[in-house]
Amino acid sequence: MLKPKSSKIPKPTRYQNAAIDYYIGLTNSSYLHYGYWEPLPTHGEELTLTRLRVAQESYTAKLLSFIPEDIKTVLDVGCGIGGNAAYLCSRGFSVEGLAPDALQQERFFQNTNGQVPFYLTRFEDFNKSYSYDLILFSESSQYIAALDLAQGAARLLDSGGYLLLADMMRFDAEYQEGIFSNCHIASELQIALKKSGFNLIKTEDISTHIAPTIDLCVDNFRTFGLTTVKYIADVVAIAVPPLHALGRLAFKRWLEKPITEGLTARVIFESHLRYEIQLWQLSKKV
Repeated sequence: MLKPKSSKIPKPTRYQNAAIDYYIGLTNSSYLHYGYWEPLPTHGEELTLTRLRVAQESYTAKLLSFIPEDIKTVLDVGCGIGGNAAYLCSRGFSVEGLAPDALQQERFFQNTNGQVPFYLTRFEDFNKSYSYDLILFSESSQYIAALDLAQGAARLLDSGGYLLLADMMRFDAEYQEGIFSNCHIASELQIALKKSGFNLIKTEDISTHIAPTIDLCVDNFRTFGLTTVKYIADVVAIAVPPLHALGRLAFKRWLEKPITEGLTARVIFESHLRYEIQLWQLSKKV
């Protein structure tokens, strides 16, 4: 997950960034992604943070299975706090990370033991004198315009190089407002990539394997987050009734809708989006 900082970030992206902060605090993990639950939990089975951390390791292994054998150099765009980069580096890849967030930079260096270069910049502004074998977008494509992503990747890749995307994508183009509405419309992203010279080599829908993480986060927020908020509200109502009344008005006006939407995240995801891993190859120059 890439987390840019800007005063002009669209509201859906700011909601996603808030979710990232919540996710970091919840998991205390070196990964920011949703994970890959395998085997899938059975109905009614308890979802735990321990199992989530296992799923996160499985996710990165899943990404690795998509990387062609001859790949040596990887640019991890939206590298987050370094989990994927450290994993790939430990398996012999020459990895570099990129993200526009200084706080993520600090955590990235900690999680990679300072062994992986990090570029504090936006992908759109990034330039290098050399090219890469593969560019990875793991839950970061949604923060970059489709054409900027496609053209930037083509510029930074070797001829015949690869682009590996793993992210939520909107397959319902009518879904245009809400917590996941910053995700790319899959058909538009595909058009941009093809126009920039990319061919789709392999794709897999892993929606069912990431969905348990949505359930886990929502359950934890409902159990601990809302319970804590209610307790604080009850205490304020006793100690400072006028402040409680103002708080209720503020909640109704600004918070009730996004919280209600967040609690139905699984339904929204299943109705309008899918999570796919896609491997694209840049056409070889003749």
